[in-house]
Amino acid sequence: MDNFGENFDDSDVDPAAEFLAREQTQLAGLEDDLNTPNVPIGVTQTLSNVKKLVSPKKNYTSSPIIAPKIEREEPEKIKKWREEQKTRLEEKDADEEKKKEELRLIAKKELEEWYKIHKEQIAKTKDVNRESAINAEKQFVAESDEIEPGTEWDRISKLCDFNPKSSRASKDVTRMRSIILQLKQTPLKKSVSPAK
Repeated sequence: MDNFGENFDDSDVDPAAEFLAREQTQLAGLEDDLNTPNVPIGVTQTLSNVKKLVSPKKNYTSSPIIAPKIEREEPEKIKKWREEQKTRLEEKDADEEKKKEELRLIAKKELEEWYKIHKEQIAKTKDVNRESAINAEKQFVAESDEIEPGTEWDRISKLCDFNPKSSRASKDVTRMRSIILQLKQTPLKKSVSPAK
């Protein structure tokens, strides 16, 4: 415990002063930058004086520099241009609305006209189909009354469609067509049996 007592060797150099001297040599160039007053550091300086010199912290009251916002006035030319641009855009919008309305009216007229023409065409087509059906029925009735011997195949061939391109059947009926045409051209003749 003697080592921890109050027996200090007074002949030794103060360790704090030695540390401060070493730091001062390392920070010698910083003194000019920090604008600190030159105070000679001696061995007998108190610790409070040393803290003032060595401490790189300074008690600056720093607050951010807030520059007042200066509202720049727009030049007169820009103001004038903005106003002219605004009026031009309003005029263009109005013109566009007029054109849209005109196109709507034109489209409405064209659509009404198309419906009118379409209705007329449908009515005409219905009339033509009715007349055609009536005529076909009359022709069929007229032909059915005129049954003469030997004209049966002729009537059958009229009812058949002999055009190979318009055939809707999925089966091949060419043989039947050829037989009907042959019978039409040379009908079967009844053989007369001798009377007994």
